[in-house]
Amino acid sequence: MTVLVIAEHDNASLKGATLNTVTAASRLGGDIAVLVVGSAAGGAVEAAAKLAGVSKVLVADSAAFGDQSAENVAAQILAVVGASGASISHVLAPATTYGKNVLPRVAALLDVAQISEIVGIESADTFVRPIYAGNALATVKSADPVKVITVRTTAFEAAGDGGAATVEHVTPVADCGLSKLLGRELTKSARPELGAAKIIVSGGRGMGSGENYQAILAPLADKLGAALGASRAAVDAGYVPNDYQVGQTGKIVAPQLYLAVGISGAIQHLAGMKDSKVIVAINKDPEAPIFQVADYGLVADLFEAVPQLTAAV
Repeated sequence: MTVLVIAEHDNASLKGATLNTVTAASRLGGDIAVLVVGSAAGGAVEAAAKLAGVSKVLVADSAAFGDQSAENVAAQILAVVGASGASISHVLAPATTYGKNVLPRVAALLDVAQISEIVGIESADTFVRPIYAGNALATVKSADPVKVITVRTTAFEAAGDGGAATVEHVTPVADCGLSKLLGRELTKSARPELGAAKIIVSGGRGMGSGENYQAILAPLADKLGAALGASRAAVDAGYVPNDYQVGQTGKIVAPQLYLAVGISGAIQHLAGMKDSKVIVAINKDPEAPIFQVADYGLVADLFEAVPQLTAAV
C-alpha cells in the first residue's frame, strides 16, 4: 500500500501545509510517496526528499506545470495513480486553496467520493472530519479503491527532516490546454503567513473602518511578530482583503495565540480559529459569543484597550 501526498510548493520550496499532510499520511501505515508537480522545482524536490517518513519522491517537471493549473496537476495525478497498478491506495493533499482546487477533480475523474478536511485517522479506511461548522465530528468509512482525502493541517503536527527518500522522475502529461494564466496579483508582507503564524491578531466589524483596522491593529501585530487576520464581516465591509479572512469560508488556523479584537464570534468565524492554543478576546459587548471560547476576555472599548496593550508590549 502506497500513500501519495501531493506537494504544495512554489518550485523553490515546500509550503508548510505539505509537512502536516505527510504526518497524516504516516498514520495510514503504508509507504509514503510525495508527488512534486512543477517546473524547475529542484528546491521543492530536495526538501521533500529530506522529510522524515517519506520513502520516495515522484517528480513531474515540465513547462506545462509552470503555473500549476488545477487541470494539468489533476491530469498528472491521474497518470501517476493509473501507472501504479493499484498500489496507490490513498491520495492526500492539504485542505488549502490549492488542495481544494485540485483534489475534487481527481476524485471525480476516479469516480470516488472525496473525504474532505479530515482531522483524525482511525484506520486505513476510517477517518474523522468536522461537520456543522466544526460543532460535530463525523466518522466516515470509505470502501472506495482509492481514498482521495484533503487534510485539515491544523490537526496534525508538521513532519520534520531526517529522511533520505529516493527521487524518481515520471513522464509529465501534456498541457491540457483547458486554461491559461493571464496574471497573478500577490500580496507581499513582512509579517508571517496567516496559515502558518504562531500569533494572529484579528479584527472584526467593531474596528469601524479599514483605516482604524490598520491604525489600531497593525502596530500591535508588528510588536508581537504576528500575522493579521479578520472576520468575514470585516472583509465584506471592505476593511481588509479577502486573504485576511479567518473562518469556515476563509483560512482555518490554530496558532499559539489568537487575539480577537472587535469580533462578536459568529459560528462561521469560530469554526476557523477555535482550535487555537490560547484565545484572547477584546469586545465591549459582555454577551458576545467570542467570550464563550476565549481563554481570556476583556470587556472594554477596543480603541482604548488595544493602544494601551500595544504600549505595554
